[in-house]
Amino acid sequence: MHIMSTSNATLFEQLGGQAAVEAAVDNFYRKVLVDERVAHFFDDVDMDRQRGKQKAFLTMAFGGPHNYSGKDMRTGHARLVAMGLNDSHFDAIVELLGGTLKEMGVADELIGQVAAIAESTRADVLGK
Repeated sequence: MHIMSTSNATLFEQLGGQAAVEAAVDNFYRKVLVDERVAHFFDDVDMDRQRGKQKAFLTMAFGGPHNYSGKDMRTGHARLVAMGLNDSHFDAIVELLGGTLKEMGVADELIGQVAAIAESTRADVLGK
């Protein structure tokens, strides 16, 4: 499956809609939880709840239905910043997300758009 860009579809639609976002988030967290750079940030996290929040957030970020009701990025990550979350960890997460999408056959152009959306949250996630 190779997903190509179409001019007026949202990124959410181009990526394959809700089913694709759900699969991407599940695959992404499988990678995150075994990556020694970032896994420890999830030691005390309810991963079912975390996956649900991430699916809702990415759906909204990609232009899909707005059902995200979680905390803002700064508040939601403050505990992790206190644990030492920094740019290297943010970079690792973006890398793992990009790798997940690539494995799913998402076009590089769309992965670039996803990376740009993630990048737009960096300052808030890291409390800068």
